[in-house]
Amino acid sequence: MRIVLLIASIYLLSAPASPVREKKGNEQNLSASDIPVIYKSLPDTALSYEAFELGVQGFIQLQNEGKLNNDSLLTIIDFNKPSDQQRLFIVDLKNRKIIERSLVAHGKNTGALYAKYFSNSPNSHKSSLGFFITTNAYIGKHGYSLRLNGMEPGINSNAYDRDIVFHKANYVSDDFIKEYGRLGRSFGCPVLPNEKNDEIINLIKDKSCLFIFYPSRDYLNKSSIIRTSLSLPQTAE
Repeated sequence: MRIVLLIASIYLLSAPASPVREKKGNEQNLSASDIPVIYKSLPDTALSYEAFELGVQGFIQLQNEGKLNNDSLLTIIDFNKPSDQQRLFIVDLKNRKIIERSLVAHGKNTGALYAKYFSNSPNSHKSSLGFFITTNAYIGKHGYSLRLNGMEPGINSNAYDRDIVFHKANYVSDDFIKEYGRLGRSFGCPVLPNEKNDEIINLIKDKSCLFIFYPSRDYLNKSSIIRTSLSLPQTAE
């Protein structure tokens, strides 16, 4: 799987920089050349470079398409990490720092300790990969929650209709990990600890970028956002 990411990185080095939208004043969007510089400036991060690089590439693509209201915050969930580790990272790209990190649960049919299986299908009880844009916060059956729009057809485009949302639960805690060796699991939602839920939702609501990462060959081949941002040719499935 790392070979796929290496191939993508090679294409990235030879690809032209993403086009930059005209903005007011001297402000400019990010470009691909900013990615290693920003990553190196993040202190003591457990966030992998693979997840960060692809996440920022997709962020740039969505930003250049005018789909993001928040032009600095990128939330990355690294499902290559086990659920007993912090694997949600909120990165402030402009100020080059991680402003929040957290435990986060995956779907019950996605795996036990590790996330392995993903789906866009209703009632699959699996998590979805790829790029999402956050929408509105609301009060639902799980309390304060945040709706997500999946931006990738066939990968996560059913997220809104599946009610895949950020919300809180008691099974996302260090105490649960101590008892069971992993977090509890959801019906596909990225679920947060009770004590961090409201703060995280308030940080990222209203059209910021979320990237849920796993080093999947199938995802990299199918993701139009990744392939467009890296200037990769479409491959046969």
